[in-house]
Amino acid sequence: MGQERAGRGVGNLVVAIYGVFAISATVRATYQLIRRYDEAPLAYWLSLFSALVYLVATLALARNKAALAKYTLTFELIGVLTIGLLSVLVPSLFAHPTVWSFFGVGYGFIPLALPIFGLWWLSGRKS
Repeated sequence: MGQERAGRGVGNLVVAIYGVFAISATVRATYQLIRRYDEAPLAYWLSLFSALVYLVATLALARNKAALAKYTLTFELIGVLTIGLLSVLVPSLFAHPTVWSFFGVGYGFIPLALPIFGLWWLSGRKS
């Protein structure tokens, strides 16, 4: 019983984190696209796209749609790894520090760690 309750607590935390990221990424990307577009257009469009991914992940996790959540978090992880690698190989695409630069180093690697943590949690819970 205690383990089940702890699992729900962690699940609620994962949902809350993704919800906060969905809102903050939407606000940040909207501001960046309107006010700072010329600085890093690719990064700012990626931020808006990530907001959509965070929203889908939040809804899937909150509604206990494990399969959709796993696909979404896997897609997110592949995207972070791909864009992170691209930022290392072609740094001119990310000339200004963004959430996407070098796997999110300036953001404490949260963009990389979050989908890994979410997938880890999903793999350990009972359906």
